[in-house]
Amino acid sequence: MRYEFRLPDIGEGVAEGEVVRWLVKEGDVLHEDQPMVEIMTDKATVEIPAPRAGQVTKLMYAEGQVCPVGKVLIVLEVADAATTAAAPTAPAKIEVSPAAATGEPPARNNGVNARDAGVLATPATRKLARDTGVDIRDVTGTGPAGRVTSDDVRAHGGAPAPAAHAPAGDPGDVRIPFRGVRRKIAEHMVLSKHTAAHFTYVEEVDCTDLVSLRGRANAGLTAGGLKLSYLPFIVKATAQALVKFPQLNATLDDAAGEIIQRGRRHIGLATATDVGLIVPVVRDADRRSVLDLAAEIERLAALTRAGKAPREDLSGSTFTITSLGALGGILATPIINHPEVAILGVHKIARRPAVRGDSIVIRDLMNLSISVDHRVVDGYDAARFIAEIKATLETPGPLYPEAT
Repeated sequence: MRYEFRLPDIGEGVAEGEVVRWLVKEGDVLHEDQPMVEIMTDKATVEIPAPRAGQVTKLMYAEGQVCPVGKVLIVLEVADAATTAAAPTAPAKIEVSPAAATGEPPARNNGVNARDAGVLATPATRKLARDTGVDIRDVTGTGPAGRVTSDDVRAHGGAPAPAAHAPAGDPGDVRIPFRGVRRKIAEHMVLSKHTAAHFTYVEEVDCTDLVSLRGRANAGLTAGGLKLSYLPFIVKATAQALVKFPQLNATLDDAAGEIIQRGRRHIGLATATDVGLIVPVVRDADRRSVLDLAAEIERLAALTRAGKAPREDLSGSTFTITSLGALGGILATPIINHPEVAILGVHKIARRPAVRGDSIVIRDLMNLSISVDHRVVDGYDAARFIAEIKATLETPGPLYPEAT
């Protein structure tokens, strides 16, 4: 008999999901709990298993299309279903993997029904509508299933987006679908750039003593066990500075007209993966030791790169650090992880000449660059914040007293 599986309510205010990849095709015979499809939401990618054994008769949405919660996603022919059935509210064994470098908490309701009286649109599109004074309920959607897109909002407001013309193709060109994680990252970055007033400040840090401290610390650790990189020291120094400068550990609630200084320091770490930049979160970083931070960073990096990080490890950051380690370059202007108000860029440590007194000496130097939302954070406060981190890293003994 016919069995209609509807996209379940995955939670956290999610109203729709994008079909990233079908793991089955029409005609396939499935066993119960067999992985069927990867669905992308604003929060995570979920792998949804078959709720029952049966044969696939119809895939209702193509890869790249958006399915609203509660709509039929796939139709199965099953042996024991007497009538057309709906899927359970939340199927068992849903596997979660990272969706994007967001770290964004659930959207604030602000007294409006989360689906705007049936309007289908992403949170980024809804925010664009609010920011431009457009009532999204008046906009005609041109996206899949009538979804309202950002271009629909701009067109309704009298400012259509410029047409994009694909370049002429050449032999050997490869076309890659712009969807899934990459599209979510793009939407998030564009939202941040169009929302926050970015301002970047750069400072040089003398890491010579930090290099020595790390060397002594690693020499004292058990052979074959955990080894310290520089990142745990930087995370600890940053989290401690956020205690003194809470304005940088904040979000801006435009709708309520409030700056929210967060009471805890949850540090997001922008991590490169095969599908894009993902932001796992180290919670209460200021309360952890450097060694504890190192273990947690290693755990999160392994899960994130394997695509197995649970949702709770990928959301709720209050401040983000982006670092490419030895590939960190000299200078970058990182984009703020919306809705946070600051992001720290960490660059490579390299031996360079430096003036000390009347002498030129070789030191281990590193640049830190911070981008802040100038609506919330003044340049002077950003400079003082970086000066605090600089002072801690240049006299790093208290960060790891066991090696002093």
